[in-house]
Amino acid sequence: MVLGFNHNIQYKGEIFHIQTEDSGVETPHIITLLYRGGTIITSKKTSYADIIRMDNLDKVVEELMKDQHKEMLHRLKAGEFDERAFGRASTPPQESAEEGGTTSPPQPVAADITSESASDCTPKKQQSLDEIILEYLVAGDTE
Repeated sequence: MVLGFNHNIQYKGEIFHIQTEDSGVETPHIITLLYRGGTIITSKKTSYADIIRMDNLDKVVEELMKDQHKEMLHRLKAGEFDERAFGRASTPPQESAEEGGTTSPPQPVAADITSESASDCTPKKQQSLDEIILEYLVAGDTE
């Protein structure tokens, strides 16, 4: 049984924490939580009660956990939670033309997350074990 995955991710200058856990066969579900500064931004819970009698349940649950963990990371990187995480303060205020100011389009904010595969042997910076594991999870299994 895999206990879980925990990763700290820097995104738009802030640290987010993604945590995925298996509740075990007594309460067969996988839950993934996304935190920013100790506050839960969102969660996802998936039941696996329908496959509880599988012979290779541990392996299947581990794969489900990896997939759910990666999905949360991809959703974060896609900006799905920006409004919840940053609120309206994350975009620069705009003056309207009616108020005598000029309207300027919002400026894009680059993510601090790289999309390099785990097989890249020349990391750009010293990586923690969690970062290396996360890159492996995001790149997918090569089995």
